[in-house]
Amino acid sequence: MNKSVLFVIVLAAALTVGLYTRPKVVVRNEDKQLGASTTGGGHAMQAPTTVKAGTNSPNAGAIGKESPEIHEKPLSPEQQKRVKTLETEFSSANSAQKGAVGEKIIGFFHEATRYDSAAHYAELLAVAQPTERNLLRAGDEYFEAYTFAVNDKKTVALGEKTRKFYQQALAKNPNLLSAKANMAMTYVNTDTPMQGIMLLREVLKQEPTNELALFNLGLLSMRSNQYGRAIERFRQILVNNPTSRKAQFYLGVSLAEAGQKAEAKQVLAQVKQTEKDPQILAAVREYEERLK
Repeated sequence: MNKSVLFVIVLAAALTVGLYTRPKVVVRNEDKQLGASTTGGGHAMQAPTTVKAGTNSPNAGAIGKESPEIHEKPLSPEQQKRVKTLETEFSSANSAQKGAVGEKIIGFFHEATRYDSAAHYAELLAVAQPTERNLLRAGDEYFEAYTFAVNDKKTVALGEKTRKFYQQALAKNPNLLSAKANMAMTYVNTDTPMQGIMLLREVLKQEPTNELALFNLGLLSMRSNQYGRAIERFRQILVNNPTSRKAQFYLGVSLAEAGQKAEAKQVLAQVKQTEKDPQILAAVREYEERLK
């Protein structure tokens, strides 16, 4: 895999839910071959290094937030005191109160960027009250923690948890397409990566314009240097959602990597007109320098 593709895939963590940032096995051909990632690429460029991976909150479209390293920052004494209070409230809450207290403690751990802990309490809430909403929330929280996992063992464990709760939510409501699209990305580094591709295709069969599924397939195409396929996916998104910043940015990057310099310049220039995040803008400028 070339460095610039790795860079832009990491960036995607801040642009959309349903992103998988660190697959060990990538899709080499959506229809046939699956295998380990490769280096190189005919149009590889030196990747910008100024942008960190961002928060992948189930309800966020924000860009360029905290990096995974902040997970190691210890809680302050005030935060530790707050945790103890919330944990006590949660453990002693009755059935009617547990949902509200659960939301508070999950929110606290989000604020503290402890996504594993947020997922743990979302799981406890889902086990205590296995409603569709709680099961989906647990899946979302584990998926977010999964995108920040920094070692293989943790990635595997969090991927399994993600699938467990998404599958339970989908059993109650098969139309939870975002859950299916997110879950698909957790299969990419398993022994059955094609299951992820098939899930994304199922989503598109049910909803051909589903942005999350198209975006995830576009990212997987980029990971395997299939820039033509990636360009198709991002163009499809923009047909239905012309204001999608993430699709426009990744279309520009894919065009640049595919050697289609003139159009890449045009698209990246459009990104600069609407994008406000300084890190993304810095990345665009670096790509523009390489396209001169």
